[in-house]
Amino acid sequence: ADERTRKVKAMGTVMFYQLLHSTPADTLAVNLPRALGQGWRVMIRGTDPAALDRLDGQLWLTGGEESFLPHGREGGPQDADQPVLLGQGKPVNAAKVMALVDGAGAEDAEVAAMERVWVLFDGNDPDRLQAARAQWKAMTAAGHAAQYWSEESGRWEKKAESPAR
Repeated sequence: ADERTRKVKAMGTVMFYQLLHSTPADTLAVNLPRALGQGWRVMIRGTDPAALDRLDGQLWLTGGEESFLPHGREGGPQDADQPVLLGQGKPVNAAKVMALVDGAGAEDAEVAAMERVWVLFDGNDPDRLQAARAQWKAMTAAGHAAQYWSEESGRWEKKAESPAR
């Protein structure tokens, strides 16, 4: 029981970000340096290759020269070495953080292996909001710690939290 308890405690937190004013690129520009600063690699998983290409371009421009975010698109020879990898597949870069954009999902085992999972969704889109609610229910039912963040007031505020079980 002790080993099982340790594994559960080691599981990361699923953080839901209801984007009302920011774009995924804006939010990732804040979160990615924090993750990289912890020594964690990141997999950004999306559902739409064109949207991932746009996000890739936006991340190159984010922060200017002061805060370069090293990253690459999935499918290149250096995928396993990328600090931040954007794609639709598995986190082949030994990621400890997975960012889910454009309605992407993650398997329970993937979530359990991560330090953080960020679910970024458009809070102004009723379908995305409904999908995020379903993801919240699935994640918390599976026993993952979860937090729900909204920028409704113009700044990020934690609206709900569910501890790991």
